[in-house]
Amino acid sequence: MRKRGVRRAVAVWVTAGFLMVASAACGGSDGGRTRADGTGAEPAGGAARTSPAAQGTSRVPGVGDRLHGRIPAGSRQVVAVYGEGKDSADSTVVLYLRRGSTWRPVRSWAAHNGTKGWTTHHREGDKRSPVGVFTLSDAGGVLPDPGSRLPYTRSAAFAAPRWWARAYWHDFDYVIAIDCNRVRGTPPNDPVRPEGAAAGGGIWLHLDHGSGTSACVSLPKAAMEYLLRTLDPELHPVVVMGDRADLRA
Repeated sequence: MRKRGVRRAVAVWVTAGFLMVASAACGGSDGGRTRADGTGAEPAGGAARTSPAAQGTSRVPGVGDRLHGRIPAGSRQVVAVYGEGKDSADSTVVLYLRRGSTWRPVRSWAAHNGTKGWTTHHREGDKRSPVGVFTLSDAGGVLPDPGSRLPYTRSAAFAAPRWWARAYWHDFDYVIAIDCNRVRGTPPNDPVRPEGAAAGGGIWLHLDHGSGTSACVSLPKAAMEYLLRTLDPELHPVVVMGDRADLRA
């Protein structure tokens, strides 16, 4: 597999602002729910499965006109996060690939989102994940680059504070920044918030620990490794995320 644009590890200052962002990113996993739009979900143990039918559609399933219209015309990879309910922390993540005018499901996994569910007006500390369409531009983590196509920053600064419960310590072994109130082209833990701190930030795809997050979307380790090796800047990947009702609107 060809690697593109991979950064060497860089030193990242740990500031009070970053630690607050990291605190908002703790996530969770679950044991094998089976529900995605025609694809099923990852079985317990982290081994994703491919779509049984893999029938393509002209639209990303379950996404209405409002959000579908925000998917960039040049995007050929969509990570769709289907929240089970407005106030639920349970979700399913499906990776879609567009070939020509057809979107096809590739992989799916059980996942978690914000502890209190979803919001269309995210604010710092609300424990809800933001509904919307966001680009995916940068990755990083505590562990060495697993072969990411996205620019990858390895740094110990990603490590969860050791005063957190042990179950959370590996949440940020791998992360992919969701470009919500952040500067693209910077490491995921860059503390700059263009819309101000009150609008939240530090929203990532990252590893599970068994429950909801403060705003991020959390997946099994195998899923994160797969996404890092598959999401390609040349295909302009985006995440489309929200509870099912808001996604359909």
